[in-house]
Amino acid sequence: MADFVQALDHSKLVFFGTVLSAIVSPFSSPTYNLPIYLFGTLVQEIPDAPQSLRLFIALLGGSVIMDIIWLAGNSQGAFTRMITIIILIFKVPTWLAFANSLRQAGGSFAGLNIGSRDLGGATVWSMPGGFTSTAGGYQTVDEPATPQNVSRPPAPAPAPTPTQSQPQSGTYQSV
Repeated sequence: MADFVQALDHSKLVFFGTVLSAIVSPFSSPTYNLPIYLFGTLVQEIPDAPQSLRLFIALLGGSVIMDIIWLAGNSQGAFTRMITIIILIFKVPTWLAFANSLRQAGGSFAGLNIGSRDLGGATVWSMPGGFTSTAGGYQTVDEPATPQNVSRPPAPAPAPTPTQSQPQSGTYQSV
């Protein structure tokens, strides 16, 4: 399966989808297919835009579900329905090819960790202002703000008294 996906040419797949979507656009067909594929032609020309690539992959994957719903609820002529089904079928290898190019570029789907080797999960951030977890748990709104069992740092040592008189502020010193 991996060799099949790596052998796919995503530029030809997105061009094929764009042409088929343009052919059926004047007829009763899903109106979102042509703009999605036109966006895909733009995305494939810009190699250093991983956010746009992620967006195209998400739009293409979501449009598969929308196509199934659209085909179930609308009627078409036989020729137009056949082309719409071909577009639907070709969305799967197009999605796989673009997801593979995203993975090769080092990107991943941030929220889903798809294509990422990081199994540690999301980074846990602590919130400023004392809202971090302590041994006693979180502080609720009704609890007093006084800390319990907290050791104070030692007081700083008093500053040594200078033997020479300090020069006034803003004046030159002689050495």
